[in-house]
Amino acid sequence: MIIFRYLSREILVTTMAVSSILLLIIMSGRFVRYLANAASGELAVEVLFSIMAFRLPGFIELVLPLGFFIAILLAYGRLYTDSEMVVLSACGMSPQQLVGITMVPALLIALIVGSLSLWVSPNGVRATETILAEQRTRSEFDMIQTGRFQSLGQSNSMTYVESVSDDRNRLQGVFVAEGGREAGRDRHSVLVAESAEQALHPEYQQRYFNLYKGVRYEGQPGEADYEVTEFETYGQYLKPTDIRSGMRDKSDAWPTSQLVGSQEPERRVTLQWRLSLPIMVLVVAFLAVPLSRTDPRRGRYAKMLPAIILYMLYLGTLSSVRGAVESGTWPVMPGLWVIHPVFIGMGWFMLNWHNFKLARQRRRRERGAAHA
Repeated sequence: MIIFRYLSREILVTTMAVSSILLLIIMSGRFVRYLANAASGELAVEVLFSIMAFRLPGFIELVLPLGFFIAILLAYGRLYTDSEMVVLSACGMSPQQLVGITMVPALLIALIVGSLSLWVSPNGVRATETILAEQRTRSEFDMIQTGRFQSLGQSNSMTYVESVSDDRNRLQGVFVAEGGREAGRDRHSVLVAESAEQALHPEYQQRYFNLYKGVRYEGQPGEADYEVTEFETYGQYLKPTDIRSGMRDKSDAWPTSQLVGSQEPERRVTLQWRLSLPIMVLVVAFLAVPLSRTDPRRGRYAKMLPAIILYMLYLGTLSSVRGAVESGTWPVMPGLWVIHPVFIGMGWFMLNWHNFKLARQRRRRERGAAHA
C-alpha cells in the first residue's frame, strides 16, 4: 500500500504539472487566434473569455492523456535513474505488478477524460458555436471600427467611418464605396455623408442603412461619364440577422444521447471517438510502463522522443481512421476499435521483451551445451 501511494502520488503530481503547461501552451495559441479575429472585427472583445471558458473542457480532454503519458515516463524514469526501481524489483515487484499499480491512477484519469468527452465538452462546443453564430450574424454596426476600411454586411461595399456613437447606432464622417455590373458594364459608386444611422421600418420591421447630407458619385472607372447626386437622405436595405443561419452543424457539438443507437456513420464514428479518448488513457499507460525503463547512464529522457512519436502515431491514426469513416473509405465497424488492440499488442510486446531476450539466450546456451 505504501508503494502504491508513493507511485500514484508521483504520477498524479507530475500529470498535473505537465498537463498545466501543455494546457497553457494550447490555450495561449488559441487565444492569440481569437484575439486576431477580434482585432479584425470578426469577434467582439467581450466574448473572448467566454469562448475560452467553453472551449476549456475540449482542450483538457486532449491534453490529459498526453500529460498522463509524459508523467509516467518522467516519474518512472526518475525511479530507474535513481535505482529505486532496482530496489522495488529486488523486493519482488514484477513489471506486471507495476502495470497494475499504474492502471489505478489511469482509471481515474480515464474517468475524468470520459466525462469530459461524453458530456461536458459537447455542451461547451454547442455554447461556443452559439456565441460564434451570434458574432457572425450580429448587426453590421456592431462590427464597424473607426478609422478602418471594412466591408458592410454581406454586400460588396467598403465602408470607412470617422467615429461611432456610444450606442453604436449613429456614425459620423461616412465613406462608402460600392461596385457592381449594370448593362454588362462595371459601375462603381462612392458615397460621402456627414452621418449615418441604422433605422427600422415601423411597419415591415426591416432594417435600413440611412446616410444623411452627402454626395453620391457613380460611373465607370477610367471614364469621365459619371453622375453626381446630392442627397439629404439615402437609404440602403440591410438583410435581417438570423442566428440559426450562422450556426454550423459540428459533430463535436452533438449530445452523446443523440449518438447512441444512431445508424448514421458520422454519428457512430463520433461516439467511437468520444469513447476512444478514455480508452486511450489506459492504453498509453500500458505503453508508458515499458517505455520508461532506462538506466542511470542513459538518463530518464532517453526514450522520451520515441515515446512521444509513438503517442502521436496513436492519436494520428485514430484521427485518420475517423476521417476515413466520415468520408466512407473505411467501414464503421470495426471503425476506431481496430486501432486500440494494435497498440495494446505493442505494449505487451515491449513489456515482455526482456523475457523474450532471456528465453532466447537460454535456448542458445542449451543448443551450445548440446553441441558440446
